[in-house]
Amino acid sequence: MNRRNFNLSVLSSLMLGFTENLADENNSDFRSNQSEIEFIKPYAIKKGDTVGLITPGTAVSDPDELSKVVETVDYLGLKYKFGKYVKSGTGYKSRTVEERADDLHSMFKDPEVKGVFCIRGGYGSIQILDYVNYELIRENPKVFLGYSDITALHLAISKFSGLVTFHGPVMTSAFTDFTMNSFKHIIMSNEVIGKVTNPSYMNNFRKAHPIRTIKNGTAEGKLIGGNLSLICALMGTKFEINTKESILFLEDVGEEPFRIDRMLSQLKIAGKFKEAKGIIFGECAGCNYDKPNSSRIWDYALGEILDHIFSDLSIPVVYGLTIGHTPNQITLPVGLKATLDADSGSITINESAVV
Repeated sequence: MNRRNFNLSVLSSLMLGFTENLADENNSDFRSNQSEIEFIKPYAIKKGDTVGLITPGTAVSDPDELSKVVETVDYLGLKYKFGKYVKSGTGYKSRTVEERADDLHSMFKDPEVKGVFCIRGGYGSIQILDYVNYELIRENPKVFLGYSDITALHLAISKFSGLVTFHGPVMTSAFTDFTMNSFKHIIMSNEVIGKVTNPSYMNNFRKAHPIRTIKNGTAEGKLIGGNLSLICALMGTKFEINTKESILFLEDVGEEPFRIDRMLSQLKIAGKFKEAKGIIFGECAGCNYDKPNSSRIWDYALGEILDHIFSDLSIPVVYGLTIGHTPNQITLPVGLKATLDADSGSITINESAVV
């Protein structure tokens, strides 16, 4: 079934138990009326809770990979439900838009499910944005977790549901001790989060995860951001990122410097940096001319590009926080207020992310 036929067919929607889609007039009215929506927090995940496991983007069809997911959930002391179409949906590396959206809705509707965890990112989350029932999500606030391609859903849910979501590991992530501790502190505790920064590991005499201050200072704003490629892909749409009064965080992986330059230049021209209170550019593995077959289209290294792009801003900017595509990953609550200290390379959040 293609997208056009789906939009035209009420019967197809009913077959999938999927009524919260683009054709839902109530949902359309709800979204069109949203303006600076008030943020709400989900409930903390507790040991013994059931979480829903879904793949809004690329499918995970390998049973060995799914076994790793189960190991992770078991380690956390949680129960789980796989989305209906995670194992049995159409396609090998993808599921239909309808199937993926239905899994998302089913988990938010299910009273037994206390959190919705993405199994992986990959590609495709952007396809379901117009099919998501954002009112349903706001009425059933739950922890929603993922990163990379899941950025598309973070931005859309933030904008149209006002739910605090979590830019953090997917269930196939490595989950180092640092990643696990950050995840549990942010999502499984209703204590004040406090100061957040990189792990202090050393490679001999050098820091394994160095942080560099590009522009000095401190600033307060709501955390918003995610994968740079996805943020740029949503420019010009109703899901475009709102950076007003924000601490904007950006991350990516495997992008050559000239591509980073192009994407950052797009956001700068669009005024997204000017509206922000502070900017974090995360550790970016494979984003320099240090891999085989690098094209050398542009002369600048990544660090030079960041300095050039951000040099004329009057807000604090820092590079190197371990957000996104890094084994040692910080979990960030999207939509929560935070203070960025570019001099110390840290974020301070003076409240809990969950209730």
